[in-house]
Amino acid sequence: MTDDSLRRHAPATLRNREPVLSILHDILPDSGTVLEIASGSGEHVAYLAPHFPGLEWQPTDIDRDNFASIQSWTDDVGGNIRAPVYLDTRESSWPTDTVSAIMCMNMLHISPWDSAVGLMAGARRVLGTDGILFIYGPFRQRGVAFAPSNASFDEFLQMQDPAWGVRDLDDVEALANKHGLVLEKVVEMPANNLSIIFRRRV
Repeated sequence: MTDDSLRRHAPATLRNREPVLSILHDILPDSGTVLEIASGSGEHVAYLAPHFPGLEWQPTDIDRDNFASIQSWTDDVGGNIRAPVYLDTRESSWPTDTVSAIMCMNMLHISPWDSAVGLMAGARRVLGTDGILFIYGPFRQRGVAFAPSNASFDEFLQMQDPAWGVRDLDDVEALANKHGLVLEKVVEMPANNLSIIFRRRV
């Protein structure tokens, strides 16, 4: 029996999961493995995976304390979600060798820049040609006014850790390009967030 008391809750999941699902329906392949980085509570993968029965989903997190919550959320939703495993993007060894897509939601702003560097380097290693890297979160955009809510959030994050903060999309794109990932699409999302789709080309 699943122990619901182990489940952690991320309120933003209810707000963004339907828009995220709509985007993923357009970009994910019919089969293969999706590597979720920074799974957190596990609510996203538990909601999304049943909509893609031909895909195998691998949740991961840097914080092993999240594993019980991830497992609790995913135990009830079918057999295409693997048990959560540890992954620190900064490490050169990841728990899977080849995947069709990577999903990374709400990580870049609450981790040091080295984690973004590791994400892009790892994506190049494990994604096949034309593989998808899907990133979700708040970003600064050139020529677009920085939303007051995001500015306040950025200030709050940097008070928690000076290495955290809302990233500049141009910097993220330049980093991705260095690792053979090309920006394919940017989609506006609820609460001044963005969905960023990169594709591995080389």
